[in-house]
Amino acid sequence: RSPAASPEARKKARATARRKPAPAAAPSAKRQFLDVFTREHATTFKVIHAYPPDKGGLQPHPRSSSAKKLVWTFAVEQGVAAAAIDGTLTMPPSFPPEPATLAEAITSYEAGVKSVAAKVAKMSDARLRAKVPFFTGPGKFGEVPVGDILWLMLMDSVHHRGQLSVYIRLAGGLVPSIYGP
Repeated sequence: RSPAASPEARKKARATARRKPAPAAAPSAKRQFLDVFTREHATTFKVIHAYPPDKGGLQPHPRSSSAKKLVWTFAVEQGVAAAAIDGTLTMPPSFPPEPATLAEAITSYEAGVKSVAAKVAKMSDARLRAKVPFFTGPGKFGEVPVGDILWLMLMDSVHHRGQLSVYIRLAGGLVPSIYGP
């Protein structure tokens, strides 16, 4: 205790010390999405770049996609996300034809991720709740919130990344760390 501190000053100091800091505000829905989007696509880039570049045609089963087509799926999903944000998504969607090479598919995907990240960063939180046409069931379309489509495209890319990680081993490559060592 400081001998110079008055009883009132000591009482005020004790009261201040007992106060708990205000809880930090939760990040907005847009910020939460952008954080996960950035983290997951960084991991997907690691997986794609670990894939042997000369094995784009690997197709483990006749009903499976080739490695190049899986990477192209990542790129197409970025196009769907961008169209949902822009309000230009139509149903049924028309997808661009698959590129000739794995390298072209990778380049398209990388450009798509940059574009979607920039669009999400600029859009309002209200845009996440805006509705656009999308699949709602087999052969059915309805109005779905943009945020739901963004999350669906992200989670689907994580699913396909898992497929591609298996292809890496089949192609003789080394699977990078995805969620741990």
